Amino acid sequence: MPNVRVKITIPNVGPVEGERIPITESTERWTDLKLEDGTVLRVKPAIISVIRVDNRYDQEGNPMYAIQGGQIMTIASVEDHLKRDAGKEKKVQ
Repeated sequence: MPNVRVKITIPNVGPVEGERIPITESTERWTDLKLEDGTVLRVKPAIISVIRVDNRYDQEGNPMYAIQGGQIMTIASVEDHLKRDAGKEKKVQ
């Protein structure tokens, strides 16, 4: 399948052109973040596509890539006192 040419805007760089490179394999693992208040957040990337930017390289000569995607976050655990209505008794019907 041929790679697709795209135009994107990169923050602090501006508009650039590049080539969408198909992803052949991906391992997107969860990262657990334990916060000072006892909450544990679980976060993982959700990659939609990767673009190799034309004529942009790092100091070692490697091509610049831009990733289009987002993140998924869930609360793995949270202290009861941080929840809304903490300490209020639930009415049983």
